[in-house]
Amino acid sequence: MSVNILIVDDSKTVRAVIEKTLQLSGIQIGNIFHAGNGKEALEILNNNWIDLVLTDINMPVMNGIELINEMNKNEIFKTIPIAIVSTEGSQTRVEELKTKGVKAYLRKPFTPESLRNLIIEILGVTGNE
Repeated sequence: MSVNILIVDDSKTVRAVIEKTLQLSGIQIGNIFHAGNGKEALEILNNNWIDLVLTDINMPVMNGIELINEMNKNEIFKTIPIAIVSTEGSQTRVEELKTKGVKAYLRKPFTPESLRNLIIEILGVTGNE
């Protein structure tokens, strides 16, 4: 089973690092989509099947929390697992996001192993060891 992943971050560099990490993870990745903010992410979600959303919190136009709120208003989008990948990591914020259905939180900078483990845990997939 290959998975389609949407990476939402206003930094092109961070998106590239996450994509490279995913490609090297051993997990069967189908398509990797990129969005620079929540508004772009919603357009991608409307036009593609996505299995997992990896999103930053702080972005221009529409931030990660606004994206999560919009996804929760849609019957299909609210079933898609969301993981936060951000430098912002106060315990209060993490708890607040979990109440909105966020499955996991990964603090930047992250290791490739921690990203791989997070995806395996959320999606129940295995990497090719």
